[in-house]
Amino acid sequence: MKKDLDYYLKLNYEILIRRLEEEEGGGWLATIPDLPGCVSDGESIEDAVKNITDAKRAWVITAFEAGRKIPEPSSRRAAVFEREEV
Repeated sequence: MKKDLDYYLKLNYEILIRRLEEEEGGGWLATIPDLPGCVSDGESIEDAVKNITDAKRAWVITAFEAGRKIPEPSSRRAAVFEREEV
């Protein structure tokens, strides 16, 4: 299988989400641990997921065009959400 840009864009990476404290600006922080520096945030969990998806796309395209190695997803779960207690 040829590992072209489309191949890397379709990979399913783990997304970690945590609530940001008010002193951190509030909202939700999303990261993809397998892609160093791939971080985003949002006012809601849904916003954070949408924004990190956009950030992943930009990260992968930039790395691919620069000829940098793009890590494959680790064996962790595809998504982890930390919800606030009710």
